[in-house]
This record gives sequence, C-alpha cells and structure tokens, in this order.
Amino acid sequence: MRLRTVLATVTAGLAAATCLSAAGSANAVAPGTGAADTAAAHACSPSVSLDGFSDALDKTTFGGYFVGNLSALAVDKDGSLAALADRSYLFDLDAKTLAPKSVVGLADENGAALDSEGLVVDRDGTRLITSETEPSIRRYSVDGKILDRLPVPSSLLVSPAGRATSNQTFEGLTLLNGGRTLLASMEYAISGDTAGIVRFQTWQRTKGDHFKLSAQYAYRTDGPILGVPEVQALPDGRLLVLERGFTSGVGNTVRLYLADPRHATDTSGIENLTGQAGVRLIKKTLLTDIASCPTLGATAKQPQPNPLLDNIEGMVVTGRAKGAYKVLLVSDDNQNAVQTTRFYRLSVRAH
Repeated sequence: MRLRTVLATVTAGLAAATCLSAAGSANAVAPGTGAADTAAAHACSPSVSLDGFSDALDKTTFGGYFVGNLSALAVDKDGSLAALADRSYLFDLDAKTLAPKSVVGLADENGAALDSEGLVVDRDGTRLITSETEPSIRRYSVDGKILDRLPVPSSLLVSPAGRATSNQTFEGLTLLNGGRTLLASMEYAISGDTAGIVRFQTWQRTKGDHFKLSAQYAYRTDGPILGVPEVQALPDGRLLVLERGFTSGVGNTVRLYLADPRHATDTSGIENLTGQAGVRLIKKTLLTDIASCPTLGATAKQPQPNPLLDNIEGMVVTGRAKGAYKVLLVSDDNQNAVQTTRFYRLSVRAH
C-alpha cells in the first residue's frame, strides 16, 4: 500500500537471510565482547533479535526501473529473492549482494498497471501476485504472462462492486499446509465490519494448480489505524503477521505477531463482523514492536520513534537456524525522498 497518513512459504535454505550485509559497521563487535553481550545488543524482545539491515538498494535504478516501492518478498526456486514493487514490476535479486539481476513488468489482461502488493512463488516457479485495484490474484509466468486468475468473494471487492475501500485490500499473501492452502490478508476492515477487524481469505488448491474459494477468518489489529501489510506462514500452520501504521510528525508503528488461525471461526458466511459472541478470532501474540529493536547505526530522513523504522511492508521466512526462524523484511519507500528502501534481517523464536 502506498503511504497513508495513519498510525512464501518456508523455502530455499538460509541464503537470503544470512548473506545480507548490515549497513556500514552496524554489525561490528568490539574485541572481547562475549556472545551473550552481543545477543543482548541485538535483542528487540525475548523472541526477536535484529541481525542486521541494508540500505544498499535505496534510490537506485536497474534496467530503467526505479528500485524501490517494494511491497513483498519471496524466495525463488533457485534461492534468489523475488522482490515485488507496487508500481507493477518484479525484481530478481541476488541473495548475497541484493544486486538486481533482472526485472519483469506486470499488467492486467488489458495491459493496465497493477497496484501489486502480495507475492508467492509457487512450487512450479510461477508467481501468484495480488493487486489492490479490484482486488485480484493472478498467476504469472516468470516472464510476466498471465496464466490464471483466482475467484474473489464479492464482499471483498472494492466499492461499489463490493464492500472494500480502494487501496485497503489484499496486501499479504502466503501458502499454508505444505502449499495446499493459499491465504490473502485484507489490509483494513470492509464496510459493515468493526474497524480493526480484518478478513483473511483462503483458497484450496485443485487439479492443475488452480485454487477454489475456501474458509475465511477474522483478525483484529491493535486499533483501527493499524493495518496488515503482510502475512507469512510457518510450517505448523501458524502465521507471522505484520501490523503497520503511520502518524505524520511521529513516524511509523510496525509490530510483529505470531497468529494462529487453526481454531478460528469460518467467517465467510457472516455478513458483518461486529465482535459478536460465538465468533472466534485468529489468536495472536506480540513478538516484538520494531521500535524496540536496536538502531545498529541506522538513520532516518523523517521523524521516527526509532531511526531504524520506515514503512515496512514486505516479509518472507527464509529458513531456520538454532531454533529461530530467519525472517527478512523490506520497507516501501514510496519513491519518496524522506523514506528509505531498507532490508532487515530478524531471528524470530515462535514458541
């Protein structure tokens, strides 16, 4: 989602998370510093530590495209990073250096640009990509050709066709249950639902790698001004969920949650979600507020609660090491001089 004034599947090893370099000397360790001291210096919370960050791609270009506006990440079949820009193009990045290797433009069936926000690299290497415009989910080939389009419930379509608000629809996309289930997260509530209650829609895989509509669940954010820019599945069916908002003059709020949809109520047949009894929401547990992370030398171009923060919008789980998931985040700079395209490496313990 482009800037608002309001507060893939686990794949391909550890390459994308472990090889990114922190900016400058952010990861330097003083001689004689013990491992425990080093770990404490990187801790955001008991569950999350910041391993490093990189501003290497900020305000760069490649192949005539601005390298920014990044809204989603995925690990490709060859271990490289797929990075989706919300201005309708998709980069392939080197996992070690972040250097762009190729870029593909995207469009709808009429050749019009997308508001491309969510990304999954499927098991055959094709790309499932959301657009907030309708909203929609399309399957694209590696070279950007449309192969399929998934059905979307009428209530989730943008008004007047449905009850959603433009630029507040499908932001997150992930595969669950070994790839059998696809889940897309709405960013904000639809009309008729209580503000802060966000619908998560799922699809089940069918023959030929098509998807049919399936259950829907409800997730409550920490207030109506926080939306859901990204979700990522863990192998056991739980989710990592980002909540994000922005307040002018204050900066960004970005929080990471562990969420469990496995016992939530199927809300696909419930017209209005108003907090009524009998509806089990997706359970969630706060893992960390990113503002609590160490700065590691990061700087900000606008007011922020922590200079490390920016408009964090993309997330992917890249592997697991020493009992922690390796998670890569990226911020969407909105092609704005006072925002930064920044990658963040986290270690996340999801107990």
